[in-house]
Amino acid sequence: MIKQIFAKIETDEELLPAEIKELLQLEDKAEIKTLFDLAYKIKLKYIGNKAYFRGIIECGNICMKDCYYCGIRRSNENVERFLMDRKEILREAVWAFENNYGSIVIQSGERSDATFINLIEQALLEIKDHTGGKLGITLSLGEQTPATYRRWFNAGAHRYLLRIETSNRELYRKLHPEDHSFDVRLNCLKSLREAGYQVGTGVMIGLPFQTIDNLVDDILFFKAMDIDMIGMGPYLVHSETPLAKEMPNFDSRREYQLELSLKMIAVARIYLKDINIAATTALQALKHDGRELGLLAGANVIMPNVTETEFRPNYQLYDNKPCMDENSSMCRGCLSGRIAKIGEVIGFDEWGDSPHFASRQQKKV
Repeated sequence: MIKQIFAKIETDEELLPAEIKELLQLEDKAEIKTLFDLAYKIKLKYIGNKAYFRGIIECGNICMKDCYYCGIRRSNENVERFLMDRKEILREAVWAFENNYGSIVIQSGERSDATFINLIEQALLEIKDHTGGKLGITLSLGEQTPATYRRWFNAGAHRYLLRIETSNRELYRKLHPEDHSFDVRLNCLKSLREAGYQVGTGVMIGLPFQTIDNLVDDILFFKAMDIDMIGMGPYLVHSETPLAKEMPNFDSRREYQLELSLKMIAVARIYLKDINIAATTALQALKHDGRELGLLAGANVIMPNVTETEFRPNYQLYDNKPCMDENSSMCRGCLSGRIAKIGEVIGFDEWGDSPHFASRQQKKV
């Protein structure tokens, strides 16, 4: 059966849900390697061997959400809260631009108050002005109104990442308090598309209560939503969250979490072909070369942290986040060397937009 599935992948045939499930359940190391090799071939065909840098600016950790898995959740009183001002955000963005990053990601805890909305809008306008409109900008700022999404798009952002975390409503309820709505998040993804963004989403992999069937449905969800980019990674515990209690022996699962996450990247690449897929920092939290393994399994985006080290200790969504004490220059140099060693080329000074998005835009013409 698995040989037949591999043969279908070789000829670019679309996989059935049962076949996606079988790939995610692979345990034989040789078969898993074949899966990764096939996914990499698909990546080369549709994307190429470029890894695009997105410099992450973690501009604030004040959050109105209380998600059960997140270290900066509203109820965590052991976090020193911060919010960068416009000058600080601009400083990080200009550093990324001057160091040949084609794009940045501005990320923070979820807020929807006027002060925050205005801050982001003004920061976007200033970044565009200081870089001559040459720096690509992705936002990852949570649920907002359609009007806010439009304001930020008009100010210069062109990509938006809003992770659904799981496409299963029942599981979503187990991860969030009652005042969090799956439908609101889903409608936000639709509003982002209507506003003109390249739309990204993603899920956590290896969650408590999660099944392989849930992950299969996640991949089908990405396809149904016509997603342009995916930022997904392993579930990692934060000791000061309710969900951590559901996985008390997390250390014994680290290898499983990594392997399952890499299989999800590979299957997403095979099934969705021309989208952007990030090799997230969470992969490196499980293994030193986790992000490189993600690239070799089909990912094509890397997101180095360009946030000043003074802010990093207070933006820990999970325990033992890597690169906390490395400044931006160290991160750039380290990652550049490691990516070159696996035969990938870094797309410096390029936005690295989703080919899937470009293809859809051409069809509209």
